[in-house]
Amino acid sequence: MKKIAAALAFAAMSIAAHASPETDSVMATLKIKYPNTNFTSVEATPLPGIYELTMGKNIAYTDKEGHYFLFGSMYDMEKRQDLTASKREAANKIDVSKLPIQDAIVRVKGKGTRKLYLFSDPDCPYCKQLEAQAFPQLDDVTIYTFMFPLDSLHPQASAKSESIWCLPAAQRAAAWDKLVTQNVPAPAAKCDNPIKRIAALGDSLGVRGTPTLFSADGRILPGAADAARIDAWLNGAK
Repeated sequence: MKKIAAALAFAAMSIAAHASPETDSVMATLKIKYPNTNFTSVEATPLPGIYELTMGKNIAYTDKEGHYFLFGSMYDMEKRQDLTASKREAANKIDVSKLPIQDAIVRVKGKGTRKLYLFSDPDCPYCKQLEAQAFPQLDDVTIYTFMFPLDSLHPQASAKSESIWCLPAAQRAAAWDKLVTQNVPAPAAKCDNPIKRIAALGDSLGVRGTPTLFSADGRILPGAADAARIDAWLNGAK
């Protein structure tokens, strides 16, 4: 019993040592001043009197009174290190296990052990560049493509996406490849499809443009990166 009591006392001391009345006070001030903002964490920074805030996917810095907010990155110039980058990446991660892969076009290259989740518009020039230049050089990857037509930019993209979905499931991957690499659309067709669901999903994940890629551990890579960068990113590089 004495050993248990000692262990509990040590645990309590450890928690107390890590607790910060200072950051708790800042959090309380922020919640009073900005009750409609969801502050998920407040941490002290190496800069005295400045605190790092996490608000959903947003990272900011503030003074003790929460009067001024700064958005951007904090750098340690001596170490040449971006102190905000890891927090921003963690805030932007998603839970890919919740992605509805039944609504995706699936392509497997090689063994397909690595996973890549792609939001793409069939008429987006950067999506076409990604498909024509980068993807052919990738190996050992399963690509889940969620058709995410941006109607305001490409008025025909939704119809082209729907026509692909109306094909038998086994034909969709080839039809998508043909559309984005050769500009040959599938025969026009209408059917029940997931395009509106995917649009809502993309909005909820913060997808603002195409192409947008997510890795198996939820990291995001926007834009038409080259094959070498995607390969390193899939292997865990930031």
